[in-house]
Amino acid sequence: MSETVYIAGVGMTPFGKQIDKSIKDLTREAVTSALKDAGCEARALQGAFFANCTQGHMEGQDMIRGQIALRSMGIQGIPVINVENACASASSALHLAVQYVKAGAADIVLAVGAEKMFSTDKARTLSVFDGAWDVHDKEAGTARLLAMGEGVEVPDGSTSPKPYSVFMDIYAAMGRMHMREYGSTQRHFAAVSAKNHRHSVHNPLSQYRQAYTIEEILAAPPITFPLTLPMCSPISDGAAAAVVCSEAGLARLNGSRSRAIRVLASVVVTGSDRAPAQLADHLVRKGSADAYRIAGVGPRDISVAEVHDASAIGEVIQVEALGLCEPGEGGLAAERGDTSIGGRIPVNPSGGLESKGHPIGATGLGQVYELVSQLRGEAGARQIGGARIAIAENGGGLHGVEEAVACLTILSR
Repeated sequence: MSETVYIAGVGMTPFGKQIDKSIKDLTREAVTSALKDAGCEARALQGAFFANCTQGHMEGQDMIRGQIALRSMGIQGIPVINVENACASASSALHLAVQYVKAGAADIVLAVGAEKMFSTDKARTLSVFDGAWDVHDKEAGTARLLAMGEGVEVPDGSTSPKPYSVFMDIYAAMGRMHMREYGSTQRHFAAVSAKNHRHSVHNPLSQYRQAYTIEEILAAPPITFPLTLPMCSPISDGAAAAVVCSEAGLARLNGSRSRAIRVLASVVVTGSDRAPAQLADHLVRKGSADAYRIAGVGPRDISVAEVHDASAIGEVIQVEALGLCEPGEGGLAAERGDTSIGGRIPVNPSGGLESKGHPIGATGLGQVYELVSQLRGEAGARQIGGARIAIAENGGGLHGVEEAVACLTILSR
């Protein structure tokens, strides 16, 4: 068994609209980059974990997705495991790769996530999210979720007449509950979004690289109150990959040992039945407590975080659940600059899902790409000074009043 597990190399494509590229193309680009970064030949890989959510829905490739995508670039004859865990698929693939190495089953393995979501058929694209909750409980589930936001008046004209993901209604209800319980305002959520778009300007792989002021975010087209368009993650194509290895595997690679990043903890947690107000039982709060314990660190030790901001409201919920700020202060922290680059605890220096993009089967490894870059000191104009310990939180699906699953990854120099 290997007690110490490393990420020796990472690779990522630009996230965004890539109509001319296939899943195979995106996979090849990300994996080739990760292998080069690690100083690893493809023939050295002893296993691969391939994450994808939508290819079955979009193209009818319901099975053996990883085997097909990887064989197209010459990776064959090794164990390939396909991973689907909603928006947490890529981080789940990384978790499995880490456990595989830790168990001694292999010394060098690949984790990769790839997704193509853009289509000329917009209804088909938006419907990929319809299976990310209990399809047998839609009516009751919708009522239960919308009830979370009761007590906050929804202004006239604050709902888009255009189609959008059902998950934005869910986030909006969670946001209204936060407003009711803590006194948060739409401006607080806009501050999160403005901060992430500002960070994204310096990320050459981001889908969007335009800065917005808080006022511009508030004046943008509405989606569903309190969300406006820039507060919501876009539809994206893209891929990201990581080479995971043991001490013995690291010794066989040609890359620089000094650039290898340690995996201090990798935790996957599934949600449980709870009342909306029982936030102490939120799955990310419980999962991060386990991750901190395994890593031997606490929230105060974290230098930088990447969290699942499928909407600005999502970031507010997650930074509180991770203990990076006090309950009810996630939006205030953004408005004060605490979570900006140069602030007390920078969050989503990549631009987050809102601006970097959200190709759901690749998102978690996109977060890890950013954190590895930060810990190596290779993030350029968005570099966090002295970054030593990083945390990624990646959630997926919905069950009850929270995500169905969340993955927590803690990394260190």
